[in-house]
Amino acid sequence: MKNPPYKPRTFVPTQIDLTEVTQLEPLFSKLKTELQAVKSVADLEKWLQNQSEVSAALDEARSIKYIEMTCQTDDPAREKAYLKIIETVEPWLKPRQFELLQILVQGPWLKQLPAEYDVFTRSVETRVKLYREENVARETEEAKLCQKYQKMIGAMTVTFDGKEQTLPQMARYLEESDRNRRQEAWEAISRRRLQDRDALDAIYETLLGLRQQIAKAADYSDYRAYTFANYERFDYTPEDCVKFHTAVEKHLVPLARALQEVRKGKLKVDKLRPWDLSVDPDQRPPLRPFAKAEELVAKSDKIFQKLDSRLAGFFALLRVNELVDLENRKGKAPGGYQSTLSEARLPFIFMNAVGMQRDVETLVHEAGHAFHAVAARDQKIHAYRSSPIEFAEVASMSMELMTAPYWDEFYPATDAKRARHDHLEGIIKLFPWIATVDAFQHWIYTHPGHTRKEREACWVDVMKRFGGIEDWTGYEDARASLWHRQLHIFEMPFYYIEYGIAQLGALQLWKQSRKDPKKAIDSYLKGLSLGGSKPLPELFTASGISFDFSDEIIGPLTAEVRTALAAEV
Repeated sequence: MKNPPYKPRTFVPTQIDLTEVTQLEPLFSKLKTELQAVKSVADLEKWLQNQSEVSAALDEARSIKYIEMTCQTDDPAREKAYLKIIETVEPWLKPRQFELLQILVQGPWLKQLPAEYDVFTRSVETRVKLYREENVARETEEAKLCQKYQKMIGAMTVTFDGKEQTLPQMARYLEESDRNRRQEAWEAISRRRLQDRDALDAIYETLLGLRQQIAKAADYSDYRAYTFANYERFDYTPEDCVKFHTAVEKHLVPLARALQEVRKGKLKVDKLRPWDLSVDPDQRPPLRPFAKAEELVAKSDKIFQKLDSRLAGFFALLRVNELVDLENRKGKAPGGYQSTLSEARLPFIFMNAVGMQRDVETLVHEAGHAFHAVAARDQKIHAYRSSPIEFAEVASMSMELMTAPYWDEFYPATDAKRARHDHLEGIIKLFPWIATVDAFQHWIYTHPGHTRKEREACWVDVMKRFGGIEDWTGYEDARASLWHRQLHIFEMPFYYIEYGIAQLGALQLWKQSRKDPKKAIDSYLKGLSLGGSKPLPELFTASGISFDFSDEIIGPLTAEVRTALAAEV
């Protein structure tokens, strides 16, 4: 997976093992000495280039170990190599990285940097404010627990149809028209998840304790307040998130429930059950867009060629450099992600494709992230080659929407229309789920010391507020622990509202593209090229969209999606 640096190294030795702290020691000593010798803004800018080179090299080394571990969680050697990063390298790095930032903040030159460094300066000051040496060990333990969660979820399989199958593979059966068979598959999945219910709760409760300690050590009243600062959410507050919840409840929950009522009528059932939510309500066979990962890549390539030659060129980088691992298999971590090899400035896509329509959506989604990485690769400093996640997800979600008109590469016209309708319906359903996950975490982290039963009761109440009309009678335990499947709740607390904010941005770009596709892509790439060099509202503005997730914007966009849904029937 090792690719040459995008630009030749000038500070980091060519031959160095970036996972060995003994080899990193002289590198950081040199960085410290040179920073202390800075005598001008020009000197500091030169130092920032060197520090950026080191950061990119270290980031890539970590990314490679993470990628290798998630590609095969049951490989002891890969697990050991990744654990070395989080148990040895990162605890060694954090105090040294903080020391450099502290020297930077205490010196006279940071404040004199040109305005283009304002976002960087703000970030550095925040990092110094939040850092506590005693939290390093806690963050290490937190990362180890998250890896344990990944491993536990990745190991989940069931025996169905006479063979062992992963839970992502089992999702195909939930699309079949035979209701009894769907129920059997759903129950098999549910039983398997519940086997690890207590173990997953135990992991989470340990994480909660660690996170409360981290927040307290950093002088924050609770972990929510700490996380908003740690995520550098300078442009919105917890109260804004609550307004988002209210707007979703007002505009999108009724539409999502109305769509479920239509589903119930088409399925001719008295009550919708959890196993009725993925099957096509018209009883058509499940959409099967491809058989093998190679086909998924080839057809996606044709779509990007039709959409825009620049995007096709970006996608070619993935294919030429074999920077994808797409097919599901036993032992592979769940979900999908895009990671950046920061020194090579190349993206990598990981997912669990099993031949479903959602795999098409996942690939174009992660390709959007990849396009972002490539578009921003010429930003001067490493910190600016990625953006706040509220905007990063605009890059990915926009690709889902803007590639949809070309999904006929995978299907005949009628099936392509069906895929687009299902995708738009999925967006409608996503907003209530985002509100559910976010509201749940707001309660969790502002109610320290709650019991397991209280946590489950909160989850059920939030599901009732934002959820659908499906009947969970007889499966109350499955409903109460449904949140276990959401990786973000375990690994990235409060990282989910970003999807809602970004989806609103993506819908605005999609609305533009329905009128002028080329202008929309130009706006999209203009915003992406800025990386994280501007504050969040300015990134949205550069893309021709508004940073707004209030009732005023959610209402009209909901109406636009409703209109588009009707056109795809």
